[in-house]
Amino acid sequence: MPAACDSVLEDIEDIVSAEDLKPRDRQFVRKNVFPKVRKRHSQKNIQTEDDPPSDSIIPGAQKIWIRTWGCSHNNSDGEYMAGQLAAYGYKITDNSAEADLWLLNSCTVKNPAEDHFRNSIKKAQEGKKKVVLAGCVPQAQPRQDYLKGLSIIGVQQIDRVVEVVEETIKGHSVRLLGQKKDNGKRLGGARLDLPKIRKNPLIEIISINTGCLNACTYCKTKHARGDLASYPIEELVDRAKQSFQEGVCEIWLTSEDTGAYGRDIGTDLPTLLWKLVEAIPEGAMLRLGMTNPPYILEHLEEMAKILNHPRVYAFLHIPVQSASDSVLMDMKREYCVADFKQVVDFLKEKVPGITIATDIICGFPGETDEDFQETMKLVEQYRFPSLFINQFYPRPGTPAAKMHQVPATVKKQRTKDLSQLFHSYNPYDHKVGERQRVLVTEESFDSNYYVAHNPFYEQVLVPKDPLLMGKMVEVNIYEAGKHYMKGRPVSDARVYTASITRPLAKGEVSGLTEVSKRHFLLYYTDKTAAVQA
Repeated sequence: MPAACDSVLEDIEDIVSAEDLKPRDRQFVRKNVFPKVRKRHSQKNIQTEDDPPSDSIIPGAQKIWIRTWGCSHNNSDGEYMAGQLAAYGYKITDNSAEADLWLLNSCTVKNPAEDHFRNSIKKAQEGKKKVVLAGCVPQAQPRQDYLKGLSIIGVQQIDRVVEVVEETIKGHSVRLLGQKKDNGKRLGGARLDLPKIRKNPLIEIISINTGCLNACTYCKTKHARGDLASYPIEELVDRAKQSFQEGVCEIWLTSEDTGAYGRDIGTDLPTLLWKLVEAIPEGAMLRLGMTNPPYILEHLEEMAKILNHPRVYAFLHIPVQSASDSVLMDMKREYCVADFKQVVDFLKEKVPGITIATDIICGFPGETDEDFQETMKLVEQYRFPSLFINQFYPRPGTPAAKMHQVPATVKKQRTKDLSQLFHSYNPYDHKVGERQRVLVTEESFDSNYYVAHNPFYEQVLVPKDPLLMGKMVEVNIYEAGKHYMKGRPVSDARVYTASITRPLAKGEVSGLTEVSKRHFLLYYTDKTAAVQA
């Protein structure tokens, strides 16, 4: 008899009929649930105490470890999955060793990220852990050999993570990879009002759309996230309002391309932003996500006005990728270097002090020395304070993977040369001695400081005083490094509490109403009684 995990099911519905109860309904009918022991007639099928039969396992009592790689959109998905699992009763743990199941939320942008993902799967299997895979890697290529026999939750199916985890714990392998549609029209994804556990209780990440309108030849994410699908403005504003009611003081808007927002539903990014600005309480801040040059060009005037708003960070991430028009054409980026410069120059003029972050790919197929030197000149000209430098990695299944590749040694040298140029200038030295207003939201990686951001989303390290966390304070800048400044709070300045209510505790589930809390309590009471009986 084959083991239960040997059969791969494409959907939960493959193992239940239309008349069967759904997991969310079971909480009301578990008055008399008793584990059932199966009789085994062959030595080969005898279950050990460490491997009980699947029908004696009660889901919702296990510990789950969640690991997320990649962008803020992926991190938001991970927070939603954690929230739903915790609301159902699973314990989310930071200790991978004690976890019964690993939920691995992957990124497909670069080879190293997928390598880490693959190695984590292997480690989980070696540790006899149950595994559920999520994110862009399995969504884009679910038939890869190393994914065989494993459960997968698709990027648009994260609202069903409880079902997938439940069946995986029972020993089934389940795959949900479909798209969400309404009357044939693709939706942005799972509902925005689902329970979630914010990694940082002060910061809410809101995905305003999924997918994009481009077809970049190097991009694997497009295979996973698909074409543009935007959330309605009213749903996004409601999510922001709910976040502020839960003590959030900073919102990040994210997507594969925020600039393209709304083109599929008859609206645009500035219209959304003006609605969101109305909902932001005093002291709280909004940070915009990445936007490609083509979709911001037609909104420059409005975007400048929005970025000058006191509750919006004067910050924008605009990837250029290369300063060679021929390389951009091979990438199918749908803009030229002049377009990028027009956007940057206009915003720098209209939004004094704005921070422009950008990305560059070194060694794209066909990139010549002359092409690369154009990129070096661009960085020298603008001296971007935030620059993401990426050595090109050919992703399987993309057109760029089939192009003539630049030798690895050349790619490495160009990456090194650009990195050296980037580190040759200090963007914040001239700010020493300034008095700045900053919002404190995080702890530094070395745990020695709290991390704050000034109105230009520049990082300012402040003393680790618990009274400062979540506060808007004024500081004097006394030191500057390559990626940060250090500031001391001004003694006579007002300390403003940015949150309109007490933030949720770390690990606390967002979005649970009193009614849903009572339902979950009823479910767990019944489950405990059944086990004890």
